[in-house]
Amino acid sequence: MEYSCIELNNLPDEILMIIFQKLNNIDLLYSFHDVNQRLNKIIHDRIFTSHLTFVKWSLDNFIDLFSSGIMLNRFCLQILPSIHDKIQWLDLDLSSIKHVLRVANYPNLDSLGLYNIDEESAQCLFNDETLSSIFKNQITTLFITIYNNNDDNHERMTLSVANACDKIFTVFTRLTTFVLYESSYKNRVRLNFDNPFFPNVRSSTLLKLIINVHSFDDCLYLLDGRFDQLHTFHVDLANTWCPDEIINQGDLPNLKCFSLSCELTTYDYNEAILPLLYRMSNLEELGLCVTVYVKKTFIDGNHLKTKIIKQMPRLNQFTFFITSFINIYNEMSFPSTEDIQQTFIDFPFNKIISYVDNFPDRKQSQCCIYSYPFLMRYYTGITNNFPGGLFEHVRSVSLFDEQPFEHEFFLRIQKSFPFIEELSLVNHKPQNRKQTYESNSNNQTLLLIEYFFLNKLYISDVHDDYIEQFLFHTKTYLQKNIIVYVDYESLQRVTHNFTRDSTRINCAKISKLHLWGQEKRSNSLEEYFPYAKIYYRLY
Repeated sequence: MEYSCIELNNLPDEILMIIFQKLNNIDLLYSFHDVNQRLNKIIHDRIFTSHLTFVKWSLDNFIDLFSSGIMLNRFCLQILPSIHDKIQWLDLDLSSIKHVLRVANYPNLDSLGLYNIDEESAQCLFNDETLSSIFKNQITTLFITIYNNNDDNHERMTLSVANACDKIFTVFTRLTTFVLYESSYKNRVRLNFDNPFFPNVRSSTLLKLIINVHSFDDCLYLLDGRFDQLHTFHVDLANTWCPDEIINQGDLPNLKCFSLSCELTTYDYNEAILPLLYRMSNLEELGLCVTVYVKKTFIDGNHLKTKIIKQMPRLNQFTFFITSFINIYNEMSFPSTEDIQQTFIDFPFNKIISYVDNFPDRKQSQCCIYSYPFLMRYYTGITNNFPGGLFEHVRSVSLFDEQPFEHEFFLRIQKSFPFIEELSLVNHKPQNRKQTYESNSNNQTLLLIEYFFLNKLYISDVHDDYIEQFLFHTKTYLQKNIIVYVDYESLQRVTHNFTRDSTRINCAKISKLHLWGQEKRSNSLEEYFPYAKIYYRLY
């Protein structure tokens, strides 16, 4: 380190600034604090001290960057007190929150990221009298992830989040931005306001709200005036269930940015979603991610121009992913992919991708339209007609077709969605090329498909070939601690009654196994899945 510092001291300040900006702020401060006065002056610049992040994302959760007590002590006793007046934003894990916040006075701290919080720790933290002044008088921006330590009890989990949020709006009285993150799709947390015991959350200062809720009714609840200054609202729905009577509560003139997303299909697009949008006459930015059943015509460029864009004269940004389904009756004719694309020729926003699929077995036809670059977290209903591309924001993907998915298709999916966390598949047609691969030198022609972030896999409604596709270690690499939903009899066939060697490696990586169609325990199965908690479920 001595010789390194001599060499660093020979460089001008401008070069050192460029070098240091390539480094992690935490590592920089820990390595160079108090080495000498010149380096102290540089690393104490607000570029490196205004926003300190002591957490990082790892697979399916946030983890603390304090790798040891020695590192935590050095920051708390030496580094943070020397830069306390420069810090404006802190991102902290539950294990280090109190240590960091108590070691110094932070007069300019106005933003907090609190990660892996549970209800008990939230109550304890927010009731702390020594920290109440910071929370009440300084914090205007709060990012929080609620840690779910009992994800099998969804009702208890939701109530815990509700109680934590109620406490937040009571304590943080100057909040202008509140973001309730979901740590991952593995532990999704959604608020449900359809509960007489739910606290009456409200704020007259909140301007920006990003949150996950249970249903469309909960979305309306948050827009009933309790956040009357809100100008940005991003909401993700678990489903689009609507109340029996949707009451239009009046215009939302302050709302400038709005996005709504939901993985599940809605029948209430015209009755619920469009009327909600019409309340936002001053909207400037809009995002929609929905799957819709329609009766006569697909949602296309003409629909978006007349039903949405024309109704919002201030709109200057519109991102969307909309899939519309129509049931096929008799000899109905539908527009082609080229016909749909023609409706976007004079579309004022973004590059638009579209394609049409027909499903004769289901007697359905679907049209998928979306803006690109793609900013949504879902991509649902992917078929063999999927045009490809790179979708770095997407975390949840569903696949469906009445034509087989070959190995190359899954390779294309993995390349298009490199950060996929949740994957569901419905396909009952056997793979056409499976026999060709198996007869060709032990699958040596197949490229291994690697899912580095996948933690939840739904393969309960598929042909056996697709269970093999994911469980053969020669075809697919899975990370450890994956959750799998699968049909018991199909799994039994694919694993040769839980004895097959080619599926053993990936099966050993499963941490939770949900088996449909079986309610009795099986010793041979439980031995084959040595690290899995197994749930037996009837259909």
